[in-house]
Amino acid sequence: MDRESFNHPFEPIVFKNTKTLILGSFPSIQSFENNFYYAHPRNQFWKILEATTGYPINNVDQRICLLKESKLGLWDMIKSCSRETSLDSSLEDEDVNDISDLLQKYPSVSRVAFTGRKSEALYRIHFDHLEIETLYLPSPSPAHAKMRLEQKIEIYKEVLGWV
Repeated sequence: MDRESFNHPFEPIVFKNTKTLILGSFPSIQSFENNFYYAHPRNQFWKILEATTGYPINNVDQRICLLKESKLGLWDMIKSCSRETSLDSSLEDEDVNDISDLLQKYPSVSRVAFTGRKSEALYRIHFDHLEIETLYLPSPSPAHAKMRLEQKIEIYKEVLGWV
């Protein structure tokens, strides 16, 4: 596969009452095709949030409602990049989103959580100076198969304070 350049296709999903902003790295090719975050059929993100919150995730509207009711926001660290596959390891030439600007627009956000080491590393490079709590969540990617779904659910509950 040839390396292609991509621009992030989605706006952030953030509400006036959002407390925790969840940051991924960059949408998968399947997310581009399905026009929404974490749309790869084997990605566990929505299954994890459904299990931790009890809200249904059958369609985009329900997923947005889950985020709003759970006071979660969603965006990605990377604004544009080049890549060959959906794997974070294939991402290059990353240009990052302006996380500090978003946090200024939404002062209710008091925590930033990362759904992978790539998003966390990019945040540390570009925004570590921001005075906000940061959290690490295990990657929901199908490539991160060394941890079972049940383990990820328990960690998300604990880290997000829903135990």
